[in-house]
Amino acid sequence: MGYDAQPGRRLSAADQLGVRRHNLSMVLRRLRDEGPRSRAGIAAETGLNKATVSSLVAELTDRALVRDGTAERSSMGRPGQPVELDGRHVCGIGIAVDADALTALVLNFRGDEVSRSRVPLPARSLGPDGVLDRLAELVAECHDRVAAGPGVPAGLTIAVPGLVESHTGVVAVAPNLGWRSVPLADELSGRLGQPTYPLRVGNAANLAALAEYSVADPADRDELLLLTGDTGIGGGAVTGGRLLRGARGFSGEVGHLPLDPAGLPCACGARGCWQTVVGMKALLTAAADPDDPVCDPALGRDERVAELVRRAEAGDARTIGAIERVGAWLGTGAAILVSMLNPHVLVLGGYFSAVGRWLTGPLTRELHARVLAPGAGGCRVQLSTLGSGAAVLGGARTALDAVFDDPTLVPKTAPEPSPDGRAVLAPGGPS
Repeated sequence: MGYDAQPGRRLSAADQLGVRRHNLSMVLRRLRDEGPRSRAGIAAETGLNKATVSSLVAELTDRALVRDGTAERSSMGRPGQPVELDGRHVCGIGIAVDADALTALVLNFRGDEVSRSRVPLPARSLGPDGVLDRLAELVAECHDRVAAGPGVPAGLTIAVPGLVESHTGVVAVAPNLGWRSVPLADELSGRLGQPTYPLRVGNAANLAALAEYSVADPADRDELLLLTGDTGIGGGAVTGGRLLRGARGFSGEVGHLPLDPAGLPCACGARGCWQTVVGMKALLTAAADPDDPVCDPALGRDERVAELVRRAEAGDARTIGAIERVGAWLGTGAAILVSMLNPHVLVLGGYFSAVGRWLTGPLTRELHARVLAPGAGGCRVQLSTLGSGAAVLGGARTALDAVFDDPTLVPKTAPEPSPDGRAVLAPGGPS
């Protein structure tokens, strides 16, 4: 519910500004989450009075964040005039760092894709400094695409497959990249000339879970578990409608659950981690000989997965058997998480979704055999429609949150981008 000033109470200027920002944010989020609404509809749904809503919509229009949509025709009375998101000149940038590539996505404020690119990258051999240099180059390219809109960046979010201290932007450990204690946010910010927009770093699986939440059925999304397969395996959980981040933001690294202490060595230094039996390396080892073209290091993840899918569709017994084995191990580990969290839905992302037709059977059998609650606690298994792009989508959406949190960051007159494409939003406060 929104709120106006209490009758008879005089608010300080700071209080009034805080109330105003809160209500502007609430209107924007309502339009994002529920779609176009009339001013009267917004007033009824938020509890704000109609005059306040009209004033808020007028200010958001001045900031080019909303606009009037097509009037709704009805059989009685005047047609309703819906308000909808605009903000085409405001963009969020998300970049995902994987073991073999950087993926960038730019979204405008309405959630429309402005650009998408993927750059092959041997992250482990380059080391943190080499990856940071490539990251800075890719961000500069994204700035150019935003400026060509013309537009300005609202924020940047980097998705990393590892443990991230979200409040500092330090990657504590990312085993599959070979990173430890990398101050990613500070180092990248320095390379970018200290941009004034928010620069965040997040766990890739958690950002992917946020993206899955945004497209999930409303009946499922408040209790959602995502498992995403890549070089390793990441997990993100939404419970009670909120991302489960943990005390220091370290949640999501489920790939290092110790399922087989006597098993294969893991990149983290331990043995028998979950990712050693369900990661891409485990699948390739079971599905093909080392000299098989599908194991060629020059091939990217998507090309490898596409070839494995082609072989499975052709009925290749070894490929199908390898995928089913991964599915059984995936179900063994997932049963632990499902027993703990009791989600409505378990979403399979990354390469798991691409091979899902052969994976879900053995996974589901393991869930039902190992979860104590009847029927695996009512948990359904569902394949992601976002696939390997979920983390970067979650990153771009998170980058836009700065404006949804405080719409006054956007000046009332949209700024002209600078020649280098690095124009930014106002540093805060109304203009």
